[in-house]
Amino acid sequence: MNYVCPRVNRKSTLVGLNNEACHSDIMFENERTWARFVENNSTDSFHKNFDDAVGQVQKDFGKKYPMIIGGKEIFSDDVFQVRSPADKNLILGNFPLATKDDALHAIEAAKESFYKWSLVPYRKRVQIFREVADIFSHDKFRLAAIMSFENGKNRLEAMGDLDESIDFMRFYAEQLEINQGFSKDTKNDNPTEKTKSTLKPYGVWGIISPFNFPSAIAIGMTSGALITGNTTVLKPSSDAPISAFKFVESIYPKLPPAAINFVTGSGGIVGKTILESLLVDGIAFTGSQEVGMTGYSTFEASRPRPFISEMGGKNPAIISASSDIEKATDGVLRAAFGFSGQKCSACSRVYVQKSIASKFLERLVAKTVALKIGKPWEKDTYIGPVINDAAVKKFQKASDIAKKDGKILCGGSLVSDDTNKNGNFVTPTIVANLPLDHELIREELFLPFLCVEEFENFDDALAMANKSSYGLTAGVFSQDKNEIEKFFEKIEAGVTYANRAASATTGAMVGAQPFVGWKDSGISGKGAGGAYYLLQFLREQTQTRCE
Repeated sequence: MNYVCPRVNRKSTLVGLNNEACHSDIMFENERTWARFVENNSTDSFHKNFDDAVGQVQKDFGKKYPMIIGGKEIFSDDVFQVRSPADKNLILGNFPLATKDDALHAIEAAKESFYKWSLVPYRKRVQIFREVADIFSHDKFRLAAIMSFENGKNRLEAMGDLDESIDFMRFYAEQLEINQGFSKDTKNDNPTEKTKSTLKPYGVWGIISPFNFPSAIAIGMTSGALITGNTTVLKPSSDAPISAFKFVESIYPKLPPAAINFVTGSGGIVGKTILESLLVDGIAFTGSQEVGMTGYSTFEASRPRPFISEMGGKNPAIISASSDIEKATDGVLRAAFGFSGQKCSACSRVYVQKSIASKFLERLVAKTVALKIGKPWEKDTYIGPVINDAAVKKFQKASDIAKKDGKILCGGSLVSDDTNKNGNFVTPTIVANLPLDHELIREELFLPFLCVEEFENFDDALAMANKSSYGLTAGVFSQDKNEIEKFFEKIEAGVTYANRAASATTGAMVGAQPFVGWKDSGISGKGAGGAYYLLQFLREQTQTRCE
């Protein structure tokens, strides 16, 4: 059942940030599993492989999983259950509910391991990450099937998550190799001195990852820290810890003990302990703006330390009168309702020009109500569940507000048929006629919930799109080159797209579209999957040798 994507194995010359050439046998390529099956006219094989994997992973339901601290697997009788959001009767696994002492033990172990791991030559670190990427590529169908049960992604979205995980490992390995470990000689007019600039790891990094990309984001952030020579303590989302565990399970035997530690449990205990510890030298966090800024304030209170964050978005798409309506509705639909809107890049605001608004909405609503809602691991499902009971309640509250203050064009209700009654299923929802400064337009919901407003002229649309504290992603549909140029010049977002029918605001590819948030969407201003990401996990040291 396993399928390994073809890799190009060729000698290539690559030039990095230090402007020096080096050689690599493998040039980074995106994994693109589904696209490759489509290109090879073998989508039936994809679905058969996935169906086979679904049958295999069910054999592990109810399994007890350990924490991994100091290179040892640690089980506990005090556990929490991980249940599928698509069917809450399915217990996928049991994980230790870590104590504060467990978290402190992991941090201390990581600190002790730092010197040994940081001195491992960068070429060896590159080799390790490529080996783990190959493991994931070989086992991708099983890992994607686990994710469909764990967080409710449909099979194509789950495979995309795995592809991105693999891409992060290979891309960061290539970046480290291209830049020769980020060390280079510098110019010096003094003939008796030899000088060098080298980037060195900070020490221990706390990694706090979310449920929505339980493999890609957990692996991306952890890989950034680890491959640059830092040690790590990874705290995954309690809603979806299995995918992160699979990464740690694959890599920790290849590392010095405690270079990576995996601690599960409450954010109020594990996350809080990591943020408050003076032994932690950096934090990589993905989550809500509220939690991120609270964590940032806590972490920076004692001394300045790097805090890399991505903190959500309220992402707009502008639909001009000149746009191709079929492409625009496809792009908005996929961006708004892919993974039930539970992406920080999801489109949640649309501004459509008045002259085409009725036609645009008619097509968008028709396409939305036709989406199949169901078990995410089943072949034809597009809309899976939201992650937990809290998300369902938030949806109900937002729908009630929308009914009162605007007009619901479709959706706004729970799904409670016999097939889906045990899951967290809600209908994709489109709302119009809300006041421009309404809370549903301002606040991130992380739900399949789209607000649509009309505009007269393009400058008005840009002003409305930018009137947000967030600045993560944004899209435009227009066939007017001047409008597109104006969009790119003035839009206040880190990841921007024009006329992207595949998805108006989501689907950034590692290496091609670095994922970076502006304004309240991020702190560092450097994008994951980009050439500058690894630099954030390193600090510069100048070395001078006198003759």
